[in-house]
Amino acid sequence: MKRTAKAHWEGTIKEGKGNLTTQSETLNQTNYSFKTRFADGEKGTNPEELLAAAHAGCFTMAVSLALTEKGISPKALDTTATLTMQGFDITGIHLAISGTVEGISAEEFKEITQGAEKNCLISKALKIEITSEASLTNA
Repeated sequence: MKRTAKAHWEGTIKEGKGNLTTQSETLNQTNYSFKTRFADGEKGTNPEELLAAAHAGCFTMAVSLALTEKGISPKALDTTATLTMQGFDITGIHLAISGTVEGISAEEFKEITQGAEKNCLISKALKIEITSEASLTNA
């Protein structure tokens, strides 16, 4: 399996701008620029935000897989991935997941999320510190 994305750029690094398009066209000529990368309040995306989104999605699916393998169907899983940069280096990603999952203890849920933290495809591809926290909210 291969997945593709395209980037187009025009101009200098600070004044230029570009767009990103994914194979599925979920992103279709989506704006990105120096300003969307390093300034607040600019409309558009940036590589770090996209990496955080990819990691949140991958991690959440890995948790769902682990629960499914235990015969448990989660009602809801919600993850926030927070990517940290220092200068021009990505230094870590923290994954915070909350789940509405019946038939499992908070300790078991945390154990499953820690496995997903280490084993989801995006985690395995990154060479940075990855941490996580989990909270179980059963209604």
